[in-house]
Parts: sequence; C-alpha cells; structure tokens
Amino acid sequence: MSETNNNNKPKINMPRFNLSWLYVIIAMSFGILYFSNQEGGIDKQITYTEFKDMVNKGYANKIIAYDNNTVEMFIKPEYIKDVFKNDYKRVGRSPSLSVEIGSIESLDKFLEKAQEEGHFTGSISYEKKRDYFGALFWNIAPFLLLIGIWMFAMRRMSGGGGSGGANPFNVGKSKAQVYEKGDKTNRITFKDVAGQAEAKQEVEEIVEFLKQPQKYTELGGKIPKGALLVGPPGTGKTLLAKAVAGEANVPFFSLAGSDFVEMFVGVGASRVRDLFRQAKEKAPCIVFIDEIDAVGRARAKAAAMGGNDERENTLNQLLTEMDGFGSNSGVIILAATNRVDVLDKALLRAGRFDRQIHVDLPDLNERKEVFGVHLRPIKIDNTVDVDLLARQTPGFSGADIANVCNEAALIAARHGKKFVGKQDFLDAVDRIVGGLEKKTKITTEAERRSIAIHEAGHASISWLLEYANPLIKVTIVPRGRALGAAWYLPEERQITTKEQMLDEMCATLGGRAAEDLFLGRISTGAMNDLERVTKQAFGMIAYLGMSEKLPNLCYYNNEEYSFNRPYSEKTAELIDEEVKNMVNEQYERAKKILSDHKDGHQRLSQLLIDREVIFAEDVEEIFGKRPWASRSEEISANKISEDLKKAEEAAAKEAAKSEKEVKAEEENNVESGNETGNTKVSAEGTKVSVERPGPAKE
Repeated sequence: MSETNNNNKPKINMPRFNLSWLYVIIAMSFGILYFSNQEGGIDKQITYTEFKDMVNKGYANKIIAYDNNTVEMFIKPEYIKDVFKNDYKRVGRSPSLSVEIGSIESLDKFLEKAQEEGHFTGSISYEKKRDYFGALFWNIAPFLLLIGIWMFAMRRMSGGGGSGGANPFNVGKSKAQVYEKGDKTNRITFKDVAGQAEAKQEVEEIVEFLKQPQKYTELGGKIPKGALLVGPPGTGKTLLAKAVAGEANVPFFSLAGSDFVEMFVGVGASRVRDLFRQAKEKAPCIVFIDEIDAVGRARAKAAAMGGNDERENTLNQLLTEMDGFGSNSGVIILAATNRVDVLDKALLRAGRFDRQIHVDLPDLNERKEVFGVHLRPIKIDNTVDVDLLARQTPGFSGADIANVCNEAALIAARHGKKFVGKQDFLDAVDRIVGGLEKKTKITTEAERRSIAIHEAGHASISWLLEYANPLIKVTIVPRGRALGAAWYLPEERQITTKEQMLDEMCATLGGRAAEDLFLGRISTGAMNDLERVTKQAFGMIAYLGMSEKLPNLCYYNNEEYSFNRPYSEKTAELIDEEVKNMVNEQYERAKKILSDHKDGHQRLSQLLIDREVIFAEDVEEIFGKRPWASRSEEISANKISEDLKKAEEAAAKEAAKSEKEVKAEEENNVESGNETGNTKVSAEGTKVSVERPGPAKE
C-alpha cells in the first residue's frame, strides 16, 4: 500500500540550472578583473569656478588636460574629506574631479599664475582623451565571440532548444525517441503493413513474446535478444519497426545509426551506454536502430585499410552492451540495414542478433496487397484494375508503389478529374520508370526514323524469342534522357537458366542490330544497351560459370576494400575474350532474326513513326500470337485453377452436408411413423435436388 501511495505522489519538476549563465558570469568577471584599476577612484563633475577655487586652496595634486577641453584633477589625500564630504570613505585612494574648460590657453595662464603664487605645486600633463568603452569593447569582444561560438556549437551538438539541449555536457546523452507504453499518436499497426507475410510473422512473434512471455518460458524458451531486418531500400523495414512500436505494449526506443556518430572522441560510446541505461530502466522494452551499418561496419584488419577508431570504439561498446559481461535481460534490439554484407561478424552472431529477417521486394500477390493499402485514401473509379497494376510494376518496392499511387493522384488532379482512373496509374508508372515525357524536344525526320527502327528492333526480337520479357508497349516519345523506350513485363523468376539470359541479351542488342542492318550505320543510342549487355555477359562468365572455357568457376570477391582480383592476368584475358565472343554471338543472332522477319520489322517501325506509341496488341497483329505463355500468365492461370478447384471442393462439401441433413430428416420421419415414400436425394456438382412423392390419392 505504501508503494502505491509513493507512486501516486505528484512529481516535482525541479528547475535545472542552465550552464549558459555560468559562462556569461565568468566572462563578465574576467572583463572586470582585466579592466579594473586598483589605483582608481570616484570621478566627480565640478564647475570651472569650483576648479579654480580648489586649485587656489592647494587641493590639487595632479592635473591632466585632454584634447576635448576637459580637465581631470586629482586631490591630495589630506584634502579628500574637505572635497567629498560624507562620501570620502568610498572614493578610493586616488579620487579625481572632472571639469569642462573654455580652452587650453586659458588653463595654461591660470595654472602658471597659481604656480607663481605657490597655490599649485603638482604636475601638469596634456593627453588625448581615451574611449574607455571602445577599449573595453574591443578587448572583450573577441572573448565574447569565441564563447558565443562555442556555446552555439555545444547547443547544436546536444540537440538544440530546451534547458537540457542547451547544456553542452549533454553531448554524450542518447538521442533516441521514446514511445511510451499506450502512446497512440501517429500509431501504425500490422494492419498497415501489406505483403511480407513471413517477415511480419517474425516481428509479430517478438511482440507476442513481450505480451505473453510465460507462453514461451513455460517450455524453456528464452526471448530473442535481437532481430536484424535485412532487405533492399524501400521494402518496409522501418515500417515494420513502426508497426512493432504501435503493437507492442512496452516502451519503444527509436534512433538511427548515425545518431551515435559525433566529432568528439568517446561521444558515440557514451551515447550507447546512455541508451542501454535508459532501456534497462524501462525493461521490458524494444530498441530500434535504423541504418545500423553507419556504426556497425566491419572493423578494419589493418590501419592502412581505412579504419576509424571512433566508430570502432562505438561498435565495441554496442557489442558489449548487447551481449557482454553484464546482464541485459528484457531489452530486445531491432535493427534495419540494406548493407548486411558490410556489417561486423561479431554483431551478427547469435546472442546479439538471434534472427535475421529478410524483407525482400514484394512478388505479384504481395504487390496487390500493397496497392490495396495505398489505394485506401485515393478516390478511384471502376476502371482501376489492381491485378494489372501489380503486373505492371515488377521489381517495385513498397515505397515505389506508394509513389505510383501518389503520382497517379497528382496526374488526375492536374487534369481536373474527380476520380483517379486506370490511365492515370499507367501514366504514373511510365513517369516513374521512364522519366518525364518531353514532347517538345525537337527531332528531325531522320532521327525519328532511326529511333523507330531501334525500338522496333527491341520489340520484334523480344516478341519472337521464347524467354525474352513480354512486351507491353513501345514509344519514340523522348522520356528523361532516353529518346525512345520499350516497356516490358519482366519475368519474376526464382531461378534463371543460361538460355533465358542469352535470350534477354539478344533482345537487348536488337536495337543496335536493327540500326546496323536496316540503316547501314550505328549510333550512340545503344550506349545503355551495350552497358547492360557487357555487365550481364561478364557476370555470366566470371561469377556464374556459364562459359565453355571457364566452366563452373566463380571469381566473386565479397571483400569491400580488396584491390586484388581473385584471378591471374591470363584468366582476365580469357574472361575478356569469352565476354566478347558471347556478346558478338548474340549480336549476330539478333541480326539473323531481324533479317528473317524483315517485313514485320519494317511495318512495326513505320507504325511507330505514324503513331509514336504502339502496344502489345499491335505487335501481335503483325507477328501473330506468341506460342509461349509467360511465367506471369502461367502463375495467374494456376492460381485461377486453384481457386476454382477450391470453390468446387467447398461446393461438394456443402452438397454432401445438405444430402446428409435430408437423409437424417427422412430417417426421423420414418421413426415417428410418417412414411415418406420413395424420397430421392441427388447431388450433382453444387446442385442438390430432393424428390418427394405427393400424397396418396383415394
């Protein structure tokens, strides 16, 4: 009961002392000590008449005349009480009086006369008037400027703003954002995460660990210490972490890996210690570190390999806190990265990150789910086909799909529409993939013909080869940096054969082959095609072992800072030779295919010149229907057949259930003495029919 009372006591927020005032006080003290004159005293203003009277009485000890017609007279110690009356105790050891005079000449005459008469026996000096305020400013200003710059830098490094942020000694404190238990602001749940069913299940299990730990501990299991979300950019790693923050009923610490990095030595390690200190105080809790590769990069094996002592010290502290000598129970670490290959091996071992959750690019069905999430706030009409959009966006991440939906809404708004339609989404995909359409770019008729022949070459060969990507549309309208483009529906294969890769290479070389064959000259338009083909051929030979002279060999090197090739110069020459032979072979193959279908290519290129944009239906009309079904079509057909099969099985079960119920009812009627006669029950597919005899006629 006492504990409850203590917990209910209101917390008193004591004001925190701001060290900025301390620095100001110190600076002012230095200024006062620097410019204070211990021999000085009170300076009193008097009239010229009083001045002459005091000189004649012999009060003057020293007189200083300035060039601005002012005079400073210092009083003899024995006459201080007579001059300053009751204030004589506060005037100091060398009090002075100031007076305005008419001219230096009149002062000289008066003082000469006073000296002759014996009234003034002190010294006279003539000086320039000093600007004490200016001297004070120019002597103090550099110190104030340096102090101000230092305070500003400390404020910025410690997070800025607020009493705690203004404290430069907070630079070693953690910058983590804390989402407390029950915080509903901007809450994201697992319902907002579409696709990635396996990854979502993994993180849901972590949340379940925290909500019901006894379910797992009863069987002897332990809560995993950490999970690393790995995947390409934009696949939803951070979104999954936000969903964990929204679902978990525990405190959630969120920060980026770069938050540990600072210009001062030891700050990163200090922030790691402070983060885990806060986390242990609020355990059980979750700590999420986004882009952990900023601090978790593998430590260098030698000083010459680009080591970073400060980053490595931070990493060492992180390793110690995650699974070191001390206890760290109740704190689960979530981290995200798209560069798992550069992370330190000690960071990836079990006991630190027990699980690696791979968040890959969404497949066809997962893209449908992602589109379903991002289409919720958008007003769409009935022309929008989510299945088509999912097929049109292979290789798109969740972030890319969100961008497509937003871009489609902007395009529809630009045209003054009330709803977003199918064409708006297709235009958005084209805008993102190909760039902005440039209809105003000036091209000559010869250039348009060259571009049309080039693009028709790509389209023709991709249509005529079995494993080439299916064509969607071709255009000679410039987009981005490209003068023309062909849109394909890439096959999302799980495994790729050599024949499939060679067909893709041949289709990529179709543009250059068409120029060479039908124009008799080649152009710079094939630069991107040649770059892709060369990289693909090199990868097939050097990494995948798809060469006749270098079979079953992989020369892939995963070391980031390695400057040595894992093969000899002779092997390098052989690889270059094999790459050249493979590319030339597919180039000749492309020229042969185009020669065999010369008429179809000419019709296609002319259609492109006339209409600027053609679709797969136009190519099918020229070359006929492709005899091969694409992988996407095969998967869709299989899915449809599976759905139909499931529907038939469900209907058959329902029919059997209905038949059983009718027979049971018939048996009950017989037992009760009600003869039903020859009742016939038959089930055919999803149809159940019951035939009962009518009442007997007398």
